[in-house]
Amino acid sequence: MAVFSIHGDIIWSERFGSFKTAENSYLTVVDGKIDSVSAEKPACEVIDARGSLVIPGLSDLHLHAPQYAFCGLYMDEELLDWLNNHTFPEEGKYGNMEYADRAYSKFVRDLLKGPDTRVSVFATIHRESSLMLMRKLEEVGFSGYVGKVNMDRNSPPYLTEKTEASLSETERFIEDAEVFREIRPIVTPRFIPSCTDELMKGLAAIAEKYSLPLQSHLDENLSEIEWVRELCPSSISYADAYDRFGMLSSKSIMAHCVYLDDDEIALMAKRGAFVAHAPSSNANLSSGIAPVRKYLDAGLNVGLASDVSGGSSLSMFRIIQDAIAVSKLLWRLKEGSGKPLTFAEAFYLATKGGGSFFGKTGSFEPGYDADIVILSDEENASVLRPELSVEERLEYYVYADSERPVKAKYIKGRKVFQEA
Repeated sequence: MAVFSIHGDIIWSERFGSFKTAENSYLTVVDGKIDSVSAEKPACEVIDARGSLVIPGLSDLHLHAPQYAFCGLYMDEELLDWLNNHTFPEEGKYGNMEYADRAYSKFVRDLLKGPDTRVSVFATIHRESSLMLMRKLEEVGFSGYVGKVNMDRNSPPYLTEKTEASLSETERFIEDAEVFREIRPIVTPRFIPSCTDELMKGLAAIAEKYSLPLQSHLDENLSEIEWVRELCPSSISYADAYDRFGMLSSKSIMAHCVYLDDDEIALMAKRGAFVAHAPSSNANLSSGIAPVRKYLDAGLNVGLASDVSGGSSLSMFRIIQDAIAVSKLLWRLKEGSGKPLTFAEAFYLATKGGGSFFGKTGSFEPGYDADIVILSDEENASVLRPELSVEERLEYYVYADSERPVKAKYIKGRKVFQEA
């Protein structure tokens, strides 16, 4: 039985909108699971993180690994032009394994330095490089999902698959991925405009056959929504078009959801599907502001997402900032939109809220996976502002030091990163 404890200033969120703190306390881990938080020193190995904040790992529900190569560029265009002019040409390069190796190595290396412990990632249509990405994430200790993307219409020739080939390559991808334990496959139709009805039916059948989760995009951009209306005239909404293929469930992540109407909100809540709220990307690509408060009040499952490279940072701390900021703008500009997100609420969405898609993670409750991040905040806490509470120190870190590498990171009790 593997047992250890971390001694530090511990903070986590069990309930939406509130924190629990345990200053100068011990977080004990047994066999990769949280055992207890206590002021009493346990009889086991103790890792000294005194003076440091100890928080749960964060979950990124939606990001595009191949887009990281141009992260921070081309933000003057809206979604569809951005895809055609920049994203698709970049993703076309991932049939070249040498290029994919270089690009994915940098992506994984940089992701490892941040607070994320769980991820759900889009790769490209290319089976071999998608498996390479899974292997790189698995080797460094991440847990989560990678999807081989599916596209058989309305895409550049170099990214347009034959329908049967897309389905067969997806099944082969899933079967080849059986060698991985912590990074698992997820069925990934890019979005309805790039997938024929035949492909969508086939992918839904594959997800059912292998009991796999599914990820895609929903209601991100007004032009995209109008395009879906033209492509799916018999569906009453974009969400309904997915639902007709059986693609909305508690095992589904739908990214963005900026413009869900009331019927779509009710449908998403009924199915238990997750909304991956990507505030940075939605602002950068002029897509809009998702009314997250309205979704939460309606009982939707909501987590946060970087949507790199629509979002310009891998750090989920930056996404917490932006989720709060855009909710304030929506509240100020649109009467009746609901009160803005608080810091405690956004932190919950980034930890336990989004983490619930992956299971019991994102909290320090007994039995939860020991996904733990130690933050390098000692200098600010002890020198600059010694009077700050643990909660205030965390808020300061998220806003002022969001891009700084974390001090150490554990996933399921295994140390995966240590600051040099």
